[in-house]
Amino acid sequence: MLKKLIVGPIQGNCYILGCKETLQGAVIDPGDEVPRIVKEISTSHLSIKYILLTHGHFDHSGGAKQLKKIINAPVMIHQLDASELGFSPDGFLFEGQQLQVGKYLLTIFHTPGHSPGGVCIQAPGVVFTGDALFAGSIGRTDLYGGNHHQLISGIINKIFPLGDEVRVYPGHGPNSTIGRERRTNPWFTQGA
Repeated sequence: MLKKLIVGPIQGNCYILGCKETLQGAVIDPGDEVPRIVKEISTSHLSIKYILLTHGHFDHSGGAKQLKKIINAPVMIHQLDASELGFSPDGFLFEGQQLQVGKYLLTIFHTPGHSPGGVCIQAPGVVFTGDALFAGSIGRTDLYGGNHHQLISGIINKIFPLGDEVRVYPGHGPNSTIGRERRTNPWFTQGA
């Protein structure tokens, strides 16, 4: 099961991923509106194993500390973005890491460029891209620690090879697929 909640003034996408068989779950990017997130977890009868942050910007991580206090799940982020949290995470995400959530295996890809510690999280048939890749666009690279070349390179070399059918769940805006982005996203079609 997968629930998408649009939270906070910057309309961040928070995802609740759950395994129906084991009722284990993970929350990705609880940026704001923690009571809504907790209500959704409760309604789904999930036991949350991880709170995973695709990067440290407040619209994705702002609710992590409060959510941890309520559901007592470890907060994990890439080490290069940990200083943005304002509290110590419980663990670090890194390239190639695999996390088990019920029957699902999640794989971490380090995709810096929007922020130094940006990651994408692959689950079966889907990839959560944070602010790296959007439907028809990419993340800003003009913020502190941003790097346009790194971002483009990470998407092309790590995310696109996951396969055209894989669904893309970004940090803001509508969902897409890797195939659609590879073929129609202007950041990758120019000069093709």
